[in-house]
Amino acid sequence: MKTIILKSASSYLLPVLLLFSIFILLRGHYLPGGGFVGGLVAAIAFVLDAFSNGLDKTKGILKFHPGFLMPLGLLVAFFSGISPILFADLPLMTGLWAEDPIPVIGQIGSALFFDIGVYLVVIGASLTIIFTISESV
Repeated sequence: MKTIILKSASSYLLPVLLLFSIFILLRGHYLPGGGFVGGLVAAIAFVLDAFSNGLDKTKGILKFHPGFLMPLGLLVAFFSGISPILFADLPLMTGLWAEDPIPVIGQIGSALFFDIGVYLVVIGASLTIIFTISESV
C-alpha cells in the first residue's frame, strides 16, 4: 500500500504522532493516558511509516532493534519501584515526589518514571512483534 498520498502524509505524521505519544505519556501522570497508551501511539507511528516507506527505511530511522527498548524499560520501571527503598527508607512502590514542579511537565515523581518504563516496554514489544511478522511475509 504505497500510494503517494500515504507517503507524503506519513513524513509529516511520524513526528506529530511521536510528539502526541509523549503528550499522552505526560498527561497520564495526572489524567487518563500514560505509558501504555502513549507507547501504543508511538508504535502506530512507526508502523504507519513502515507501511508507507518500507520496513528497511523505518528500521533505519530507529537506528537500533526495537527489542532493546524492552529491557531498558523494565530497568527504568524496576528502579522507579525500588527507589523508595533506596532513597527514602519507605515501602516498595511508594510514590516519591520532587518538591518543586517543572513548568511544562508538572510535579515529577517516581510514578512518571514507572510510566516511562512502561512506555519503552510497549514500544519495544509492539515493534518487535510487528517487524517480525512483516519480515516473514
